Amino acid sequence: VSPALERFQSPGKGRGLRALRRFAVGELLFSCPAYTCVLTVNERGNHCECCFARKEGLSRCGRCKQAFYCNVECQKQDWPLHKLECSAMCVFGQNWNPSETVRLTARIIAKQKTHPGRTESEKLLSITEFESHLDKLDNEKRELIQNDISALHHFYSKHIEYPDNAALVVLFGQVNCNGFTIEDEELSHLGSAIFPDVALMNHSCCPNVIVTYKGTVAEVRAVQEIEAGDEIFTSYIDLLYPTEDRNDRLRDSYFFTCDCRECITKKKDKDKLEIRKLNEPPSAEAVRDMIKYARNVIEEFRRAKHYKYILCELLEVCELSLDKMGAVFVESNVYMLHMMYQAMGVCLYMQDWEGALRYGQKIIKPYSKHYPLYSLNVASMWLKLGRLYMGLENRPAGVKALKKAIAIMEIAHGKDHPYVIEIKKELEAH
Repeated sequence: VSPALERFQSPGKGRGLRALRRFAVGELLFSCPAYTCVLTVNERGNHCECCFARKEGLSRCGRCKQAFYCNVECQKQDWPLHKLECSAMCVFGQNWNPSETVRLTARIIAKQKTHPGRTESEKLLSITEFESHLDKLDNEKRELIQNDISALHHFYSKHIEYPDNAALVVLFGQVNCNGFTIEDEELSHLGSAIFPDVALMNHSCCPNVIVTYKGTVAEVRAVQEIEAGDEIFTSYIDLLYPTEDRNDRLRDSYFFTCDCRECITKKKDKDKLEIRKLNEPPSAEAVRDMIKYARNVIEEFRRAKHYKYILCELLEVCELSLDKMGAVFVESNVYMLHMMYQAMGVCLYMQDWEGALRYGQKIIKPYSKHYPLYSLNVASMWLKLGRLYMGLENRPAGVKALKKAIAIMEIAHGKDHPYVIEIKKELEAH
């Protein structure tokens, strides 16, 4: 970690990270290798299990036939952790299905045995210092942790010496509050990881840094000018939504309420919740009811995706909810955008490129308005649009969209990031 940063006690927030010098927009503050990480099952065969590199022609593990690697070096490096799962996957076959949280926690336990001291990932904060917030867990969350502990015993009993149940409850609590999701350039889920030094940063809905990933290394770059003495803030959540929704999410997942400038002023909420201008404006009660409906449909859709509904049924849910909400909300209202984004995802999955493009074209302008200036959500939307335009042979629109994505990603990811280089090659190839 750079000598230009220090750990300190942040008033009202506990420990935090502070700058000791000025950082310009786009400048790298620090990078942090994963303490441990796990590739999501759906990406096996596309990415190396060890370094997360995306390439063709990966070598398969000769035993389980389910893990893939760049080369022998990556396979050897990953073996101390892959062996926790290799034989179990052979024994359980199709019934091997621990959650990603369970897989990540198993790897933490194994790593703590082999590396009892501080690691390269823990220069400012060690895993043992992570908050678990056990005193704030309701019965449902405690039950979920016990289910995870049962799964850990069920799938990993051959290779792990477990701490006692109380210590496992603490560890799962820590992982739930401090784990990171690694995503690719289109924000598709690649895996989960622990980055202790990155976890030191506190949250703000007006963040001055952004976290991106280069393989299994987290990189933290400035997205606002940072002066000496400023606290470093990242965002823990998706910033599209209005203040009340953001704080509901923060309380549910991280057990605090945000008091940043955006949460106090609620300056963006009016635009985010904009209502249609009708001859007879909807009553305050009708608007409240529609917001309640929108929140419910978002949650229902999340559950429906989890239960693998038929894709055309998911698309129908999106279209029906957009019709209903459209009677009260304008198209740039964030609840409309949320369902359009889900509909676009279903279209992409169904390879309905024109349908996906139609939704993306409606989304991008309000996204650029609602999100901060350098947003991965906006960059990934420009990137998806650019690739759709190119695939549908609209080169001028494709070039324009890809250049918009690159402009954001050069700040957020850095000019030398493999994703940025790859997109520039796509531009040259067309």
